[in-house]
Amino acid sequence: MSRLFLLVLASILFTGAAYAEVGFRLFTVNNTEGRSLDVAVWYPSAEKGVVEQVGENAAFVGTPVVKNALPVSGRHPLLLLSHGYGGNWGNTGWLAHAMAARGYIVAAPNHPGTTTRNRDAVQASKLWLRPQDLIVVMNNLIASPSIAGDIDQQRIAAAGHSLGGWTVMALAGARFSTSRLSKDCEIHTLLGACKVASPLGITKPGAADRLAADLSNARIKAVVSLDLGLARGFTPQSLAGIRLPVLVMAAQADSDDVPAQLESGYLMRFLPADRAQFVSVAGATHFSFMQLCKPGAQALIEEDAPGEGVVCQDGARASREQIHHQLINQISHFLDRALDYSPRNDDTPLGSSPSGA
Repeated sequence: MSRLFLLVLASILFTGAAYAEVGFRLFTVNNTEGRSLDVAVWYPSAEKGVVEQVGENAAFVGTPVVKNALPVSGRHPLLLLSHGYGGNWGNTGWLAHAMAARGYIVAAPNHPGTTTRNRDAVQASKLWLRPQDLIVVMNNLIASPSIAGDIDQQRIAAAGHSLGGWTVMALAGARFSTSRLSKDCEIHTLLGACKVASPLGITKPGAADRLAADLSNARIKAVVSLDLGLARGFTPQSLAGIRLPVLVMAAQADSDDVPAQLESGYLMRFLPADRAQFVSVAGATHFSFMQLCKPGAQALIEEDAPGEGVVCQDGARASREQIHHQLINQISHFLDRALDYSPRNDDTPLGSSPSGA
C-alpha cells in the first residue's frame, strides 16, 4: 500500500504477532466540563472489509483501516494518545495503526482549543483539562466495549507528542508550577513553552492552583513522552516521585523552540533512574513524530500557511519513514515490557540519560 505500511509490517513481524486487520471508528464523547471530544480509535479486528485510508489529505499520508469493523474477542491493552499544540488525532496515526496491529486498542482525542479543528481560546486556556480528556476517553471505552473491544484495565498506557508529552507526564504524576515556568522564561526566552503560556491560560488568575493539583491517574501504568514541551514547569519533587515506567524520546536535531537538553533532558535530570529511559532519536526533528508528508507537501503547506512547511522537515540523512520504523520498534518494546503484554525479544537497553541537562 505504501512504504510506511511495509515498514509497519516489518516492525510487527519483528516484535510479535500481528492481527489481520486494523479496525477504526470515530466517535464523540462529552465530559462534565462541557468539552466535546472527537475521538479516533484503532483496534485489532479479524473482519475483512474495504480498506480505506484515514487521516489522509493533500499533504499527509493516512493509515489503512477497515472502518467500523467488529473488534476481536479477548481483552487488550489500551494506549491513549495526545497530540501537540495545534495538532490533531491524525498526527500519530502511524503509531496508532502499528500498535493496533500488535493487539492494542489505541484512542486519540482532539483536545478542544488546542487542535487544528478547534482553536477556541476559552477551551485552550484550560490546560489542566487535557489530562482529564484522556481519562474521559478511557472511561468511555471501558464502559462501551462494542466500540473497540474489551480493555485490560491492568494494561493501560499513554503517549503524547509535544504538548501531548506534557499531558501524559501530568497523568504520570508530574505537577506543574506556573511561577517556576514564569521565572524560567525570563532566562530561556526562546522556548516555545514561553510563547504559548498565555494562550494556554498559564498566566491567568486561578490557573496556578488548577495546574499544581495532582492530575495523575493510578490506572495509567506507563507513559511515553515524544519530544515534549513545557517540561520546565514541572517541579523536581513531583518528577522524582513518579513510580511508573517512563520512556522519554527526544529529537536529535532539536530546535530553539523545543531543545532536547532543556525539555526532555530536564525530565531525565529528575525522574528516578530506575523508572525512566531516554532515547535521542537520530535524525529526528520535533515534527518527525508526526505523520508522513506526501511529495510536494512542504510547498503546498507554505502556500496556505507561510512558515508552517517546517512540519515536513526531518534531520539530515534521515527519512521520516526510517524514523517511524525505529520509533515503532522502541515504543512497542517499551510498552510490552512495561505492561507485561507480549513475549520479549531481547532485553537491550533503549538508551541512556543525556549529560549536562
